[in-house]
Amino acid sequence: MKLKRGNKFKTPLKLKRKGIQVTGQWKPVEIDPNLFADEQLGGLVCFEELRDYKLVASSKVGEETKKRKLVSKEENTESMVPKKKRKKEKNLGEEAWGSNKLNTEDQVTKWEDTVVSQVESDAAVVTSLKRKQKKRKQKKKTCPTQEVPTASSKKAKNWTAEVLSASSDPLVDMSAWKGLFVPEPVLQALGELGFSAPTPIQALALPSAIRDGMDVLGAAETGSGKTLAFAIPMIHSVLQWQASNDLAGRSDSSLEEAAGREDDVPSREVTEEAEGLNPVGSEASGAIAEDDESPATGCVKVSEDIESDLGAKKHDDVQKSSPLLGLVLTPTRELAVQVKHHIDAVAKYTGIKTALLVGGMASQKQQRVLKRKPEIVVATPGRLWELIQERHSHLSSLRQLRCLVIDEADRMVEKGHFLELSQLLEMLNDSHYNPKRQAFVFSATLTLIHQTPTRVLQKKKAIKIDRKIKLEMLMQKVGIKSKPKVIDLTRKEATVETLTETRIHCDVEEKDYYLYYFLLQYPGRTMVFANSIDCIKRLTALLTILDCNPLPLHANMHQKQRLKNLERFAERDRCVLLTTDVAARGLDIPNVQHVLHYQVPRTSEVYVHRSGRTARAASEGLSLLLIGPGDVMNFKRIYKTLEKSEELPFFPVEMKYMTAIKERVNLARQIEKVEYFSNRAKQHNSWLQQAADALELDLEDEALMGGRPSEQEESQKQKMLKGMKKHLKHLLSQPVFKNLMKTRYPTQSGKLLLPDLSETSSQSALGAMSEAQGKKTKKEKKKKQQSVDL
Repeated sequence: MKLKRGNKFKTPLKLKRKGIQVTGQWKPVEIDPNLFADEQLGGLVCFEELRDYKLVASSKVGEETKKRKLVSKEENTESMVPKKKRKKEKNLGEEAWGSNKLNTEDQVTKWEDTVVSQVESDAAVVTSLKRKQKKRKQKKKTCPTQEVPTASSKKAKNWTAEVLSASSDPLVDMSAWKGLFVPEPVLQALGELGFSAPTPIQALALPSAIRDGMDVLGAAETGSGKTLAFAIPMIHSVLQWQASNDLAGRSDSSLEEAAGREDDVPSREVTEEAEGLNPVGSEASGAIAEDDESPATGCVKVSEDIESDLGAKKHDDVQKSSPLLGLVLTPTRELAVQVKHHIDAVAKYTGIKTALLVGGMASQKQQRVLKRKPEIVVATPGRLWELIQERHSHLSSLRQLRCLVIDEADRMVEKGHFLELSQLLEMLNDSHYNPKRQAFVFSATLTLIHQTPTRVLQKKKAIKIDRKIKLEMLMQKVGIKSKPKVIDLTRKEATVETLTETRIHCDVEEKDYYLYYFLLQYPGRTMVFANSIDCIKRLTALLTILDCNPLPLHANMHQKQRLKNLERFAERDRCVLLTTDVAARGLDIPNVQHVLHYQVPRTSEVYVHRSGRTARAASEGLSLLLIGPGDVMNFKRIYKTLEKSEELPFFPVEMKYMTAIKERVNLARQIEKVEYFSNRAKQHNSWLQQAADALELDLEDEALMGGRPSEQEESQKQKMLKGMKKHLKHLLSQPVFKNLMKTRYPTQSGKLLLPDLSETSSQSALGAMSEAQGKKTKKEKKKKQQSVDL
């Protein structure tokens, strides 16, 4: 309500109607120039003082103050009052104040009473409207301030949304975290996420890492919460660094402020009335009103507090100069994305910035993210080493690194893998060594030892590696020089107790039959693993023709498409993910019921990590091995390394339905084969044709793959393909399991009930299966022979 015309103050119309006259001038207050040493504060702070002002009707100051507050409410809520009531108010004002009776106090009080009653009624309407709006918002969103996506959202931003979903219960009992030295903002975020109690690996790792500052080597089963076991100590270390730098910054700023602060700065108390040029309603203003002869005192208008500005400025400078304090290295891009989501969810109330550096994405964008000076970086070794070689400013000096985390360490430090990681570790342990740095090394197979054959040991004169030697080699590579805290919570079998492990022995060609049979009989969220990318591509084409709608995931795909397929897989209840070992380690995809090993993994570590995608967090899961003749050696090696006390049971298969399964799969194979070779020939021939056109040469038919087909041959080929697709569509419309009720997945009602087969009975069962298959093939041959004779 400050209106100026030159240097004179003009009294507003509303104050005139209320019997108040204000005359005076706003004059600046002299301030020590040291307070404005920083040029950026010149436009933020303004000190002015109102002098030589005068009030009328000061005897009714108390009553007028209450009425003016109601009038101010009217002005603030005028937009929410209906138009009809605004017109009534306007007419009331014109009728009451249209005459020349403005100077009498009785008329003033009468008008104020009418306006106050009108404003009170309007305020009641507005408050009722606000309450209704709040109720509607509460119905739509129970927690409007939550930033983490809820589990009920149909479309999640990432596949970790359901795992990191916010809890609907605001009063979560967090007493189980007491004594683990978890920072308060992290504890608040854990409560919102519903993590009411720590897992065993977290309960053992947090005190040693946070209180004692020890390095940690952790081995625990898949799905046991290893990510938070290293994320919480890393956040605590960053918060400690920020607190120590804030104290140093405050001590420096206090010296500067003491030198520049003077006693001539007047009081900074600003009331609502002072801002409205009406200094009444407080004790100070009342004293001023009673004593009109005190011209030295006045109302002081301050827009910002210098002390808070300087403190915030110093804090911003400290934040801008923050170095890289935490570094997390992961073997795969998807695991790096997941780890970043977990750290962001736990560090929600800390203000810590994180960055993701992985391959397959634009390096320019990642360089721009690094310019924001994030305290924590989650990266894969290749892209991180590339940016270090480019000498990015934020990665130029790693001597101040407080925490180094290597997730899935046994895979990361293997010979022949991740050359960039070995170079990075050498640099961190040599030129950028920090004695105060903490190291965290975690994996589900950290202490798992391969059984090296004796002939290899004798031939190469190699040292037999045990658990102690493996950990010492790992510590030497990572650069752990002090005695670390070693936590091993893995079982002898290395897999969780809630996992049901089964197998099927079959030929290589029969793997497609059993895979399709399982997907039809037990629909659910299933991950199918293979050892090669070509196998994944072939299975994707085959199952797409069979209307299974699979989602592929392998290293040759674009990174955005890989992440999109993971999100789709996590959203759908019935879905198949065909993947290589890219998705074998660390991914926490919720509610995966089945894991199928289409090809037996080459090492026991890969088998443990593949099977660990299901049966997570004490839930049930199923792992099925399809063992062909070439997979027997790998299976025996895995079985021996994991020291299984019992043989894996055979998965029950209803052989009477395999005839319909084979008919569909064989027809789909023919369609896939024709389409594959035709597409391959088209691509090859189009490339040759473009090259010939560029060189202005004529191509001969012999140079083209498959020759140059005539129009008649091409039309016959298309008719044949169309007929096969039509026949397959008819077969897919018929139910396979007619007299058998399908279950949603084998572990729906607990563990899968498998027959207790001994060695002899299992061989007889396999023999019976082979005999039944032989009889069916003989019958089919006889039928074909009879049709030929006819």
